[in-house]
Amino acid sequence: MRRASTCLAIVGLAVFALALTGSASAAPTVKLTAKPVPIPGFPHTGNHKGVGAAVEATFHISGTEYGGFPPPLIGVNFYLPTGSKIPSAGFKTCSPEALKNTGPKACPKGSKAGPVGHAEGVVSFGTERVKEAVTIESFFSANGLVFYTEGHSPVQLEFVSAGRYFNLGGAGGFGPKLVTQVPLVETVPGAPDASVEKINVKVGAARRSHGKPIYYGTMPKTCPKGGFLVKAELIFAGLGGLTQQTVTAKYKAPCPKRH
Repeated sequence: MRRASTCLAIVGLAVFALALTGSASAAPTVKLTAKPVPIPGFPHTGNHKGVGAAVEATFHISGTEYGGFPPPLIGVNFYLPTGSKIPSAGFKTCSPEALKNTGPKACPKGSKAGPVGHAEGVVSFGTERVKEAVTIESFFSANGLVFYTEGHSPVQLEFVSAGRYFNLGGAGGFGPKLVTQVPLVETVPGAPDASVEKINVKVGAARRSHGKPIYYGTMPKTCPKGGFLVKAELIFAGLGGLTQQTVTAKYKAPCPKRH
């Protein structure tokens, strides 16, 4: 269950009015970096052709369309490079429902999809818009990944974002596609929904079976000229007179260095 409560009791919220002059057709700006990185505890992983790797993705989001900040984020579509593989069989999973009802303690050992990530954004604290930092924990799910976001100050936030893989064999010049839905977060009744300005997550894990490593995600066996092409589509809510918009960002991760 998603929960959002202020740290102080607030009575009587002011009416939120957006200054939309000239902003109806504007769109947020998204900058993406995404790179393959080693999986801790498993040597010879990372930015090497055909081996296991984690992916570290960072999004920087800027905009003033939503009361001086970017509109709320409601979805992220992430496209891995052509040739990437997601052989997830055998990894333990955690359901979105378990996370919503109980939190990360409901997830079995071995279901974590990577280390704790971070995000920064803006929430409503009474009539004031203030910055908030949150943590993001990722877990394997039956259809892909599920993310648990939690913040503590100045607002207590807990919500779940479920992601599902499509096109595991690749399509449209990319590899597998992860489609993740992000819920709107209303910190107090009637206040503006939270906006996101930065996200940093690292997803990728491995396990051993009979002494042999099994990876959740492997690198392409070849690297095209210019590097591994990654794409993300960030979907922003149509609120406060704005229309729903999708902003595309691309990044080329450098090819492995020759030994």
